[in-house]
Amino acid sequence: MPKFAANLTMLFTERPFLDRFEAAAKAGFTAVEFLFPYAFETAEIRRRLDANGLQLVLHNLPAGDWDAGERGIACHPGREAEFRDGVMRAIDVATALGTPRLNCLVGKAPAGVDAATQRRTLVDNLRFAAAELNKAGLKLLVEPINRFDIPGFWLQRTDDAVALLDEVAAANAYVQYDIYHAQRTEGEIAATLSQHLARIDHIQLADNPGRHEPGTGELNWAFLFRHIDGLGYAGHIGCEYKPLTTTEAGLGWRQRFCQ
Repeated sequence: MPKFAANLTMLFTERPFLDRFEAAAKAGFTAVEFLFPYAFETAEIRRRLDANGLQLVLHNLPAGDWDAGERGIACHPGREAEFRDGVMRAIDVATALGTPRLNCLVGKAPAGVDAATQRRTLVDNLRFAAAELNKAGLKLLVEPINRFDIPGFWLQRTDDAVALLDEVAAANAYVQYDIYHAQRTEGEIAATLSQHLARIDHIQLADNPGRHEPGTGELNWAFLFRHIDGLGYAGHIGCEYKPLTTTEAGLGWRQRFCQ
């Protein structure tokens, strides 16, 4: 049976963020993830993790002005210093929280910048991030995201992410594979996992359409979970979905599909 991590940005949103740790533990989760820790005191997040026996498996690097619609700045020339300051801040927080991996949202393609410059900027920034994370014993992830949800996002396909990481050439850099985004962009979930599992360090899930919990859409979750187990994936699967009603009401999928 796969191991699941509750994404506290998406789940238990009926409660304030810091109260979601206890809710996740009470719901049977032993691991959590979330987008960003930076608006909260690191020591308080650590206290909530420890008090509830939770492992933090993932959070993101700073991603620019989120409220203004930015979804990462790694491919934006002229903002390299901001990106690199964010990397160092993320390392400090991850070290304090015991987070083993950090995800880089590469961002939307900047207007008026040629494709070669965007790619060169991104590769240089990822090489910097990977090197600094490696010094701290951390892994760097990049995540393809579908352009229906985030129009203009620079990276949207698994094979493109693998090619990008080949160019970065860092041993601690991997793909974050989100089943929901992959289903919307390319499908072929089982075949892609089989082909690229060695390059994937973290998996996330949501059903499609709607980005709700497993069992609300078109995907065959019992088959996929058996397939993932059969491939020998030993990491967590992040539950990054929008509950159809309340979080607790929708959690029955774990028993339904993981027997």
